[in-house]
Amino acid sequence: MGNSMANNFGGPSREQNTNDPSPLDAIREQTSKIEDWLDTISDPIKPYLPHLGRFLIVVTFLEDALRIITQWHDQLVYLHDYRHIPTGLTHLFLIINVLAMTSCSFLIIVRKYTEYAVGGLLGVVVTQALGYGLIFDLNFFLRNLSVVGGLLMVLSDSWVRKKFAPAGLPQIDEKDRKMYFQLAGRVLLIFLFVGFVFAGDWSIWRVMVSLFGFVACVMVVVGFKAKWSAVILVLILSIFNLLVNNFWTQLHAHHPHKDFAKYDFFQILSIVGGLLLLVNMGPGQFSVDEKKKVY
Repeated sequence: MGNSMANNFGGPSREQNTNDPSPLDAIREQTSKIEDWLDTISDPIKPYLPHLGRFLIVVTFLEDALRIITQWHDQLVYLHDYRHIPTGLTHLFLIINVLAMTSCSFLIIVRKYTEYAVGGLLGVVVTQALGYGLIFDLNFFLRNLSVVGGLLMVLSDSWVRKKFAPAGLPQIDEKDRKMYFQLAGRVLLIFLFVGFVFAGDWSIWRVMVSLFGFVACVMVVVGFKAKWSAVILVLILSIFNLLVNNFWTQLHAHHPHKDFAKYDFFQILSIVGGLLLLVNMGPGQFSVDEKKKVY
């Protein structure tokens, strides 16, 4: 009776009220359509994302190894005169770092012994922070946290691709282990952007990019639309890298800041590689995206 009276006077019925989508549902529907459209466009490059991601993650280590070789004398002088490391140990320190970075990077690219390779590069990050006295440099610390996040994404990606695990050994379930490392990798990857926000002079452009990137970082961490939030961060970091760290045009060969710009450029490429692996694999089970599938 009530429904018919409401209809007679032109009011909506209870059924119509129930069927009306909420604003959140409407937004979700539109974003899903955009994601489907972007998926269709990106289909041709998807098979190459894991290879590109792995290469970009280790490119900073390869560049670092090449820099040590080409600046061997300068490295020895710095370690001996400023870090007060004995002469024999300075040679050993540099040799071990070069061998570890080149061999472990090669193993990651070809997907062989990934656990050992990631462990070796994590060891390089720690020993260089101690050896060069940069462990208390906040910007260096945040950037290296992001590099570690990329390495954890490599580790998680390798476990996804494994067909079996050694039998008879007490270990975390393969799916659980992947889940925890994907979460840790997601969280650590965004620390580079935190370093970007707190470094440099403030401007309207910097505030806008920081706010936009902050939203994308939060979405990556909680795993809400994580793939496309990671794509947004890839675009922001790539544009920033080309504009700010273009050491090949802005700085002459003997400019004192050329090495710093080159170092920053390749480190950002490594974090971009980690984000590309996130785009390829997805955020994992500890994420809003996965919870939505369950409920």
